[in-house]
Amino acid sequence: QVQLVESGGGSAQAGGSLRLSCATSRFTSARYSLGWFRQAPAKEPEGVAVIDSDGATNYADSAKARCVISKDDAKDIIYLQMDSLKPEDTAMYFCAAFAGSWRSLMSRGLEPYAYSDWGQGTQVTVSS
Repeated sequence: QVQLVESGGGSAQAGGSLRLSCATSRFTSARYSLGWFRQAPAKEPEGVAVIDSDGATNYADSAKARCVISKDDAKDIIYLQMDSLKPEDTAMYFCAAFAGSWRSLMSRGLEPYAYSDWGQGTQVTVSS
């Protein structure tokens, strides 16, 4: 089991930026994937971006132009840089992990079912 702790959420104005962080415990599997999901009130979880142990990334269409997922292997942290924030980005953001690569999944890592470990989330609120 991987421990995941998110941070970096908060309040921002529309057009602003936030960088979310997810500190992870060390993976026992050589191949793994880490994803960012978000869930707004009364809505289903939505995949935002995913990165695997080789650094391969995938993004939801809504995130491609405004978000960058990255990882720092030395620190065991992944990041989600979000720019040009919109009020519709308001949600609880979760970091999740599973052993394996998102590239082997039909969902391309953007559906929550593949993920076995989840953090507690960090709230992002964007005001207009």
